[in-house]
Amino acid sequence: MSPSPEVPSAPAKDERFEAVLRDTAGPLAEEIDRSGRFPREGVRALAEAGLLGLLSSPEHGGAGGDLRQAAGVVERLAGTCGSTAMVLLMHYAATTVVDRHGPLDARRDIAEGNHLSTLAFSERGSRSHFWAPASTATPDGPGAVRLDAEKSWVTSAGEADSYVWSSKPLRADGVMSLWLVEAGSAGLDVRGDYDGFGLRGNASSPVTGKGVSVAETAMLGADGQGLDTALGLVLPCFLVLSAAFSLGVTEALLDLTARHLTGARLEHLGRTLAEQPVPRQEYARLRLRADAARSFLDATLTALADGSPEAQLRVLQVKALAAETAAEVADGAMRLCGGAAFRRDLGVERRFRDALAARVMAPTTEALHDFCGRAGLGLPLFGDAR
Repeated sequence: MSPSPEVPSAPAKDERFEAVLRDTAGPLAEEIDRSGRFPREGVRALAEAGLLGLLSSPEHGGAGGDLRQAAGVVERLAGTCGSTAMVLLMHYAATTVVDRHGPLDARRDIAEGNHLSTLAFSERGSRSHFWAPASTATPDGPGAVRLDAEKSWVTSAGEADSYVWSSKPLRADGVMSLWLVEAGSAGLDVRGDYDGFGLRGNASSPVTGKGVSVAETAMLGADGQGLDTALGLVLPCFLVLSAAFSLGVTEALLDLTARHLTGARLEHLGRTLAEQPVPRQEYARLRLRADAARSFLDATLTALADGSPEAQLRVLQVKALAAETAAEVADGAMRLCGGAAFRRDLGVERRFRDALAARVMAPTTEALHDFCGRAGLGLPLFGDAR
């Protein structure tokens, strides 16, 4: 078994996080998956433990944590309740922009755990091509802007307090601009409840905006520079934490598989499944895949912290590697646990479904492979992909 990752450095916060896992996220995980309801209790517990403000600046009242700490939190949480972990992951990704460019009141509210944010990048028109928004921003009177969009797959839709929203630029040249849109803004409409295969409580629904009026000061960063902001702030956080999420689900699957192999017996042979060479070898192969993904995630975090030249490529690679590892381990766990894995009570079935989400979350594995190929061959990252 690999050691558990470290989470926030203060011992008191460690204990509070363990309490979130033990007393709230863990006990409610199965019910949230069955019902598909949003994990409000878990989000509230995370807020009370100071974890919504983990990445917020100390000057705003936040913990001033780093990406490695956030990855540790997301990993542990993903192995317990994938839905709650995905809500937190998207909140952290949004926080990277709001804490740098957002209004002071929003920064403070996030830091104090009173504000849940999320990303609204993917769109019906451009689908997973987040770098090519079809939504528009147009002047709407002095100091006001009108936003129109058909957003898709917005985590925490209808539950978050704000959305980090992408659009075409307002006036400037460029690919996109970013905005902080308050959830209660007139013209926002969440289209239906999320009823998904996995991550069933993360409220990932379409959100449309028709004539949503925001102040021009709601722009996050410079007009037309939203893609640079997304690539420099949001994407590294999102991709690294997505990898941590996949690794957390992977570790949970391996723990459940090991428990089954050491506990299930072949009575006619008087041995456990773990004492059979074929299951043992297959488990070792899956364990090796997980350990390789963990090493790569650690190397990616180190490259980012050190500002190494290979950091950008590692960030593009890490989600793809971890997502495919999670899918492979999920399939292997199903095979090793056999018919028992189809029962909900073992816990493999829920993690199996959650493990497949990262493959299709933008940027998808295929898109990331293309980006990595471009980076490795000296081609522009987007080029004609825009």
